[in-house]
Amino acid sequence: MLTFDTASGGGDLNVVWHAGNPSAKHDPAPEIQVHVYNPHTVILRQNMSVHFEAPFMFLLFGNTHALLIDTGATPQPEYFPLRDTVDRLIGEWLAEHPRDDYGLIVAHSHAHGDHTAGDDQFRSRPNTRVIGVSLPEVVEYFGFEDWPTACRTLDLGGRVLDVIPGPGHQMAATVFYDRYSGLLLTGDTCYPGMLYIQDWDAYRATIDRLIAFGTEHPISHVLGCHVEISAVPGVAYPRGTTHQPDEAPLPMTFTRLHAIRDALDEIDRRPGEHPFDDFVICYRG
Repeated sequence: MLTFDTASGGGDLNVVWHAGNPSAKHDPAPEIQVHVYNPHTVILRQNMSVHFEAPFMFLLFGNTHALLIDTGATPQPEYFPLRDTVDRLIGEWLAEHPRDDYGLIVAHSHAHGDHTAGDDQFRSRPNTRVIGVSLPEVVEYFGFEDWPTACRTLDLGGRVLDVIPGPGHQMAATVFYDRYSGLLLTGDTCYPGMLYIQDWDAYRATIDRLIAFGTEHPISHVLGCHVEISAVPGVAYPRGTTHQPDEAPLPMTFTRLHAIRDALDEIDRRPGEHPFDDFVICYRG
């Protein structure tokens, strides 16, 4: 049995993410970029030339189950071979750590289509559970009897994640904290890009909830699911961009959450797009 001690799973984020091509049709890069963060944690990114959203996905291995967080923006496996990629990665991991009846859980940061489009690729996969994306399905699976005020845990077999309610961007959004690596996986709640707020009060409460959580747990990096701004402070890429040659880095520090809370105080519910150095708050009111 592998041991997954808290905050012992450091990793490598020294990676240049493929950020599309001037001609999406002629992009020679693979449909999915795979980066091994540590031997038990893999970060995947959908090629921007396949879909402009270019979402990140996360594959985490425990003793009894692997967890895939999000399934990307494209349903067709011929254009976006997520199932084949995940099966290969699981096979490689099992070759190093043999065990029987190894399961896969497919969960989501939230219900939007650019994070759930590949779900059907996994529905017929043996020993696999694809968690539904509606609020009742999320509440039932994780056991959120008191949503959204308290966290629940997900045990992958010695590797425990805290599942934190994260409504605001979308009503059934969740944030995953991996105790082993210290990664806080924030979906579309916090990332280097356009932070779209559906429900102001719920979003503000989620940011406060994450800040309170982070004061009591070691956070190695905050990782969202997109990059939509450039490395130049305050410069965002237009929606639909398929080539971002100078994009901001994916990893954020815990202080980014404090910066978002300060921005919310400054905006004070005013509708519009409000640019800051490292993100843009978007609220229709």
